[in-house]
Amino acid sequence: MTRDVITGATDALAIVGDPLAQASTPRLANDRLKARGIDARLMPWRVAKGELNAVVAAMRAIRNFRGAVVTMPHKRDVCGLIDELEPHARAIGAVNVLRRSRSGRVVGGNLDGQGFVAGLARAGESVAGKRVHLIGAGGAAAAIAFALAEAGVERLSIANRTRLAAEQLAHRLRGVWPKVDVVVDDATGAEIFVNATSLGMRHSDPLPMDAALIEPGSLVAEVVITPAMTPFLAAAAARRCRIHAGLPMLEAQIDLMLDFMLDEVSCTEV
Repeated sequence: MTRDVITGATDALAIVGDPLAQASTPRLANDRLKARGIDARLMPWRVAKGELNAVVAAMRAIRNFRGAVVTMPHKRDVCGLIDELEPHARAIGAVNVLRRSRSGRVVGGNLDGQGFVAGLARAGESVAGKRVHLIGAGGAAAAIAFALAEAGVERLSIANRTRLAAEQLAHRLRGVWPKVDVVVDDATGAEIFVNATSLGMRHSDPLPMDAALIEPGSLVAEVVITPAMTPFLAAAAARRCRIHAGLPMLEAQIDLMLDFMLDEVSCTEV
C-alpha cells in the first residue's frame, strides 16, 4: 500500500507559475503518483517573472528535486535559463516540463500540444484534414500549433493580439511543416476554433474573438482549465457549437509529464 506521508526519502516535484490558485496539476499529479506507488510529491511554486532565474539555480542544487511542470508566464523565458532543450521544445520555443538529471543538469521538454490533440481524440474529435483557427502565439499556442500541423490539419490560421508574434510563429511552422497551409488572422472556412490564450480565467476578460463569427456546429476548444465553462465556451454553446474544455489537455499529459520528470530516477516503490 502506498504511504500518504512525506519522509526524508520523498522526491520533490513542482509546478512553477504565477498565478497558481486555479491549477489542477497538483491534485492530478499526486493522485497518479500515489496510484503508481512512487514516493514523490508535486507542490505549487508561485514564482514571479523576475524570480525565475534564482528558482532554476535552486533546482540544480536541490538533490531530491526531480522535475517541474512549467506554466504561464514562464514557458518561453525558462528556455534561456536551463541546460538543454529537447528537439521538440527547441522548435516550439517553449517548455512546459523540466527534469533534473542526476548530475544536476536541467532539461526542458514540451507536451502541451501532444496533450491537446490527445484530449480531443479522447473526446472523439480528430483534427486531421480540418481547417483550424488558433488564437494566441505564446508558449501553449506554439506547442498546439506544431501538434496540429503534425496531426495533419489542412489549414491553420493563427491570430494574436500582437500580429508580429503570429507572423513569427507562422514562419516557424512553415519551415517545419511546408505542406500545411499556414496563414495569419484569416478564419475563413474554419471548422475548429482554439483559444490558446489565458483570456477566460477571469470573468471580466474579453472574449478571445467575436463568437458571432463562429458558424454553428463548429468545434470550439479551450486551454483555460478554470473555470471549466469559460465565457468563450458559453458563447459558443449558445451558438449551437460543440465545445471542448481545457482540462482534457492536462489529463491527457499527466502521465507523460511524470514519465518525463522521473525519467532518470529509480523511484522508491512504497
